[in-house]
Amino acid sequence: MLTPRENFLETVRGGKPDRYSNQFEALALQWCSPQDVRHPDAEYGKGPAKNAWGIYFEWPEGTPGPFPLQDPEHLLIKDLEHWRDYVKMPETKFPEEEWAWITEEANKVDRSRQLVTAVSWPGLFENCHHMLDMEECMISLYEEPEIMHEIIELLTEYELRMAREIIDHIHPDALYRHDDWGSQRSTFMSNEMFRTFYLEPTKKIYKFWKDHGVEIVIHHSDSYGETLIPEMIEMGIDVWQGALSTNDLKKIAGEYQGRLTVMGGINNGIVDQAGWTPEMVNAEVNRVLDWVDSPFIVPNCTFGGDISTFEGVYQAVTNSIERYNKTKYKW
Repeated sequence: MLTPRENFLETVRGGKPDRYSNQFEALALQWCSPQDVRHPDAEYGKGPAKNAWGIYFEWPEGTPGPFPLQDPEHLLIKDLEHWRDYVKMPETKFPEEEWAWITEEANKVDRSRQLVTAVSWPGLFENCHHMLDMEECMISLYEEPEIMHEIIELLTEYELRMAREIIDHIHPDALYRHDDWGSQRSTFMSNEMFRTFYLEPTKKIYKFWKDHGVEIVIHHSDSYGETLIPEMIEMGIDVWQGALSTNDLKKIAGEYQGRLTVMGGINNGIVDQAGWTPEMVNAEVNRVLDWVDSPFIVPNCTFGGDISTFEGVYQAVTNSIERYNKTKYKW
């Protein structure tokens, strides 16, 4: 029987997995820099927290994740023409003692069973609309392209500097990076605009990670996004995590086997809600896996991590996938 790591890699490479890779079982997620400690994320149901860029986030109860506060008081960029007055690149160099526990945690991982996986968020597009708000960001892509390219260039440089530090300290096998590119039904922009602003900088980021020893790039976008698959492949993405079942997952699994693997399909909007039951979760997992009918998908909650909004849902999905594997693959 293959280890979780081996089975995941067989799935991603279009090889011979012996079962469905179960959610994040093969990935040892490492929230992995002193930046995360100095500027912790907003906590569920608690007050706002400010990240290293100066953006305020809050995670209200019953919502699927933290959201930026973008009222006039909290919005970061208040005047796009003078954006440099508001946006300053955060520190990327930290004392070695601040890395010690992070390195120690990575060293505890049994790499024969799991991939040490660096977690990086937010990505370029998300950071742009966190700083500007979504409407202003989208309008500015049309009306102020030069300024938007400048902002994206700065964000890219920061990611590359931070990547260098993370790679040097934990030597990850994989990268798990967040950047949401669509809604439930559509991408946020056309392929042409996406290529104009975000393809080359993101490609540069992923090439840097791979050039420095990272084997697998996993990109989170819990959305519709199948029309961007050619761009994902060009960027160097191996796994698209968060793909909603509004995408044609069956077609993607067949057409892109060994080139791009979907990790998702179990929509949190369907199963991760108040009043959920194990029976409801099991029915949705079975429905999706019966429909896709291919081991070249990693069934997974579409949430951006190995947790759920409502306690117990993530584990219930894991249990359902395990039962499905025992029935279909006699595992």
